[in-house]
Amino acid sequence: MTQATLDAHLNTFTANNDPVKAQIAETVRAFAAAAILVRKSINEGALGAAFAGTRGNANAGGDTQKELDVHADNLFLDAARKAGIGYYASEELANPVAINADSKIAVAIDPLDGSSNIDTNVSIGTIFSIVPRREDAATTFSQPGSEQLAAGFFIYGPQMALVLTKRNGTRIFVFSSRLGTFVEAYSSVTVAPMATEFAINMSNYRHWDETTRLYIDDCLAGMDGPREKDFNMRWIASLVADTYRILIRGGVFLYPRDSRKGYSLGRLRLIYEATPIALLIEQAGGAATDGATRILDLVPGDVHQRTPLVFGSKKEVEKIARYHTDPSAIGTRHPLFTNRGLFRA
Repeated sequence: MTQATLDAHLNTFTANNDPVKAQIAETVRAFAAAAILVRKSINEGALGAAFAGTRGNANAGGDTQKELDVHADNLFLDAARKAGIGYYASEELANPVAINADSKIAVAIDPLDGSSNIDTNVSIGTIFSIVPRREDAATTFSQPGSEQLAAGFFIYGPQMALVLTKRNGTRIFVFSSRLGTFVEAYSSVTVAPMATEFAINMSNYRHWDETTRLYIDDCLAGMDGPREKDFNMRWIASLVADTYRILIRGGVFLYPRDSRKGYSLGRLRLIYEATPIALLIEQAGGAATDGATRILDLVPGDVHQRTPLVFGSKKEVEKIARYHTDPSAIGTRHPLFTNRGLFRA
């Protein structure tokens, strides 16, 4: 059977002439074209000195900007203008940009997630969330993630791929250089419900709360511990790369809050990192929380609000939540819980 192109897939999506669906499709098409241009710049690597260096200043969230961050943001903002969306909120901009007052949709985007990995040739990406446009930017970007109309990310790795959901499952399209377009590679991705891999930055162990340390200790104990199975650890330090791996082969990702300055509320951004990833994962049968609460139920208070993030195999995410909220329900650990303080402050 011939595999569908992204364009053919979007044509099917808009077959009933729904104007909102038409705008979503036009935005995805415009972003796909921008992603191809971003990839060309990334592929220059150290040779693309104009885009690979550090600008020496910080973005709206306080992170150091690379030249390529700003270049990518400019390309996606231009694509948003061509698609005629209502508002464009970006990690690289302090405030949302108003574009088209007649549009029914808006976009929140991380134009180049993982840009600290540019120099080390690790996969990076672009994450975006498409939401209903409301009466103004403030109300548009204070909706919970459950209101998203679509979400996705491009990953610039050995393959350039688009992971996309329009709330009807999660699909993966891989860019074909031969055809010059994205082609559907996985029509229905399902995250395995059980996990034998976890992704977390172990160098922060001393900064975590006791709940997170205990969960990781139990995983590391393997067959001899209360989990009675061996776990592998993976940590790419690129959100899109870790997400792609979990979509393909399962596992769980943890980026908890910790005691370091600036990390007490978590580190990842809620509206343009956590909520689109959460929707993609849930649409693939997984789960995503801030450790205890479903990510898609959180109401943003600020465009650049941060959050802890746990996502992946549903049963493992649920187990992590029990470590936080109901440790006595974890029968294999019950004798120890009476002597250890596990609840978050």
